[in-house]
Amino acid sequence: MLKSCHCCGLIHQVPSLSHDERAQCTRCDSVIDQPKNRNRSQARTAAAAVAAMALFPAAVLLPILEVEQLGHHHQSGILGGIVELYKTGSILVATVILLFSIVFPLLKILALVELSWLCLMRQRHRTWTYRLMEQIGKWSMMDVMLLALLVMLIKLSGIVQFHFGPALIAFVLCVSMSMISAICFDPHAIWETP
Repeated sequence: MLKSCHCCGLIHQVPSLSHDERAQCTRCDSVIDQPKNRNRSQARTAAAAVAAMALFPAAVLLPILEVEQLGHHHQSGILGGIVELYKTGSILVATVILLFSIVFPLLKILALVELSWLCLMRQRHRTWTYRLMEQIGKWSMMDVMLLALLVMLIKLSGIVQFHFGPALIAFVLCVSMSMISAICFDPHAIWETP
């Protein structure tokens, strides 16, 4: 099997390795393949993706913030905010937030769960799913939304009082688990699993 070094790019002919063996690059001595680490990487990816999937409904449905301004209390979650935007006629903004903060992150998490744990699809379809996940991952903006939320809290802290809702912790953990699962994912596992 041909594999390229992730560090220098040199292509090597890697033989089948037993569980305790590893292949190293002849140019830079980086580890090219190690079956023991591949299984661990796939398990980490699956665990983080399943955790993100479990946290996703709470992060989206529960109230994330309670805003108090001039005696008025308003509590809203991400999905509730999108519904309010639709009701007020901001259809484009609501659709953009729906796609980039809910639909694309959910598809990315589902793809990671399929690729690392379920493995229900054939290799060809799994390859297509991986490519789709790579493209969707660029557009899933949960982490950007978290950053925007933090900037808003800092900028408006003197004018408006904020109280964190139960979804904030779930949201932060969901973003973290999604990022960890994407980082741990080894695309070589797609072709090596039957």
